[in-house]
Amino acid sequence: MRLVAIGLAAGVFSAFFGVGGGILAVPLLILVAGIPERAATATSLLAIAITASAGVVVFGLRGEVDIGYALLVGLPAAAGALAGTAWQQRVHTSTLTYGFALLLTGLGVWMLGS
Repeated sequence: MRLVAIGLAAGVFSAFFGVGGGILAVPLLILVAGIPERAATATSLLAIAITASAGVVVFGLRGEVDIGYALLVGLPAAAGALAGTAWQQRVHTSTLTYGFALLLTGLGVWMLGS
């Protein structure tokens, strides 16, 4: 049931704010569901693919998908995901946790200041 709630929250926040996968789902998978950091990241990536597919169908039906822009962002993002996954495997999990927490904190402070 916890995983269903996490998925629902990630989907709602993803559609509402354009976030949810990594920013919301990963911490919830770690803190609420007790999934280890690396597995939470991998699980979130697959969940994002499913969520994004559902969202693109709805936006596509409204004619709001620009395939060219999606390719310009998506193909380098896929390459970045491959590189990030390889790099993540070499970093200690506590370093990942603190780094992610610092990233989220920094983004929050930056958004509040803009």
